[in-house]
Amino acid sequence: MEYSTFGRHVAMDAWGVDFDLLNDVSLLEYHLKEAAKKCGATVLSVQSQQFEPQGATVLVMLSESHLSIHTYPERGFAALDCYTCGHTVDPMIAIEYMLNVLKPTQAFPKVLRRGVGPIEVVQPTAIELKKEVTV
Repeated sequence: MEYSTFGRHVAMDAWGVDFDLLNDVSLLEYHLKEAAKKCGATVLSVQSQQFEPQGATVLVMLSESHLSIHTYPERGFAALDCYTCGHTVDPMIAIEYMLNVLKPTQAFPKVLRRGVGPIEVVQPTAIELKKEVTV
């Protein structure tokens, strides 16, 4: 069987996020696993690290690739990244889920099409910053 090399890669910078949320590695791990499930991805493993005096990194390895977050709570900043191979799993669903959890005041997504020739940046769908978490 031959597999497609097509993939979508969403990188997003989120600003204006609550310090305590960005500094809670257990909560971030929980929500990243939920985000992976929401987009239809298969979680293989999770690795996380709480930093001192603050900050966290969580990496969720997916059968389809990965989902991650790296936080700077003192700046209200989170860098999110989700790359999925194939056409059936949409990484934007995972990123939108995390937006609903983080509730940033500003968010800047970039969507890349990969595995189909030169990496192509495409305009993401509009992201509405919501005040209520819908999980």
